[in-house]
Amino acid sequence: MDKREKLKLLARAAQYDLCASCGTHSARVRDEIGHWIFPAALPDGRHVALLKVLQSNACENDCFYCANRRSRNTTRCDLAPEELAWSFTELVRTRRAEGLFLSSAICRDTTRTMAQMIATVELVRQKYEFRGYIHLKLLPGTDEATIERAVQLADRVSVNLEAPSAARLERLSGDKRFDQQLMQPLKSAGRLRDAGLGARAGLTTQFVVGGAGESDAEILGTVAQLYRELRLRRAYYSAFQPVPLTPLQDLPATSPLREHRLYQSDFLLRQYGFDLADIPLDPAGNLSLVHDPKLGWALAHPERFPIEVNKACQEELLRVPGIGPVSARRIILLRATNRPTCLEHLAAIGVAEKRAAPYITINGRRPPQQLSLF
Repeated sequence: MDKREKLKLLARAAQYDLCASCGTHSARVRDEIGHWIFPAALPDGRHVALLKVLQSNACENDCFYCANRRSRNTTRCDLAPEELAWSFTELVRTRRAEGLFLSSAICRDTTRTMAQMIATVELVRQKYEFRGYIHLKLLPGTDEATIERAVQLADRVSVNLEAPSAARLERLSGDKRFDQQLMQPLKSAGRLRDAGLGARAGLTTQFVVGGAGESDAEILGTVAQLYRELRLRRAYYSAFQPVPLTPLQDLPATSPLREHRLYQSDFLLRQYGFDLADIPLDPAGNLSLVHDPKLGWALAHPERFPIEVNKACQEELLRVPGIGPVSARRIILLRATNRPTCLEHLAAIGVAEKRAAPYITINGRRPPQQLSLF
């Protein structure tokens, strides 16, 4: 198998690692030799065409849900650092890719595989003088020296926790240790970032949602702790999808809507000033699939509404369905010179006016609204 065919195979295998700021699957662009290029949103708001690829798909681990698990019958290959570095640089040169997301299965052992990944990124940075965005995955059990080098080389590093606790991880993998092999490298990367060694785009992690029987409360509890203690840049959520020829192949697929609700709750925690206790959960600890969590909070707190948009502070505005961080700031700036007087004024600055109307007053008056049929 030549390097072009191996690159196609390893880019295709990377679809199972979703820990990147990528758009939907339908947004991916495929070039003529089969690479998947993802439109990725960077922390500063820019978008880049991101090549996602594995160094190897030959894994020593036997995780119960993974397409690349050791005992699954599938074609295996790996790329040498020079092969992968040159291939990526060619994509950059021909303007098909602008950034790199590099992960890998554990080929032989973590130390060897991480050495290959580090060598690839060193070639990209030093030999080919690429100064663009690189996201480098830290594999389970990565040692301190390798973590330090990864933080120096990459804009962003990540560790896939996969589950919210050690007990839940045991239902996904018999090979990985939650605290020692996953959480500890993430903490080490955070400490090195805080020391100013690199990773200016921060740390991220990913969870497999629904494969271990965990509740949304368990996931969000772990995420809130990571935001608070490690200043995690963000978490990613991947709805479990059963893969043929794996032990979990008969487990029902997780609804994409559950994944979506977790992302909505995540935004509330990171950008809207919500605490974990503010996120509405059912008695089983799960998010509603009927209402988004912000609307659920509003429905549960009628005593907090209506809010006068021309007097409310930003924190109060952010509790209104249909008003986000950007539109809340615009309302406050606008009313200093030209106070909003109707829903149309709010719509013009980005407010979802139909959603907001039941929860606000404008200059003391309730705006017209469409009543719910239910």
